Amino acid sequence: MVDLKSKFEQSINYVKKRFGSDFDIAIVLGSGLGNFAHKVNVKETISVNDIPGYPLSTVEGHKGALHLVEEAGKKVLLFQGRVHFYEGYNLSDCLIQTQIGKELGAKYFFLTNAAGGINLFFKPGDLMFVNSFSSINIQKELTETIGVGTLDNRNNIVNFPDPEFKEIIYKSALDSKVILKEGNYWFGKGPSYETPSEVKMIAKLGFDAVGMSTAHEALYGIMLGMKTGIISCITNFAAGMSPDKLSHEEVTITANMAADSFEKLVKKIIENLK
Repeated sequence: MVDLKSKFEQSINYVKKRFGSDFDIAIVLGSGLGNFAHKVNVKETISVNDIPGYPLSTVEGHKGALHLVEEAGKKVLLFQGRVHFYEGYNLSDCLIQTQIGKELGAKYFFLTNAAGGINLFFKPGDLMFVNSFSSINIQKELTETIGVGTLDNRNNIVNFPDPEFKEIIYKSALDSKVILKEGNYWFGKGPSYETPSEVKMIAKLGFDAVGMSTAHEALYGIMLGMKTGIISCITNFAAGMSPDKLSHEEVTITANMAADSFEKLVKKIIENLK
């Protein structure tokens, strides 16, 4: 078992010294969504290269920066990019943003990602509110990382998504006139995409999109008592759903297409926070 607060103590103290605490929300920007950081009122920026003990992303589209943002009267901790389990990191390393958000007092934890669409009614460029997610592929590593029974509220996963945060997100979609789909997100460890037969299996299990991040971050955020919500940007059809070859370039291009809707929605979410 890993004491994540102690493991990331240097990182937490460094960021807290620069940014302070009492944040209203912590937001993680996923693949291709990092440009949102240029659309808000950034007061100060820290490169992850300067933060002691902070893991560095090796994936294109994940810049690796933390921003102190003041938007609509709210104090926002904005993570531009994340690290993934498939990059060779321990699961504990992939939870650093969750832990920093908690230690800096964020009441809400908002995760975004790029995902492959499985639901035939979805198309690239759609935004999907995550109504449920799988964590079965990460349970062994999660148990080894945070232990069993160490957190009294570990079963709060059954209450995901947080009803208050869900109401805020849907109100924000209406206010900003952004179409928001709803679906279930399947987490795969990566690094390779799922095979067409695996995608068929995942679809039969009731999942609408698939990706390689977020589930463990969300699960830990819920355990830590943060009001947690997830939005996926459907950036491509999952393997076997389209004759086109899957590529990270396609993810980035499609995320850019959805940028305007994403920006309007997230800004309105920040504004509507209680």
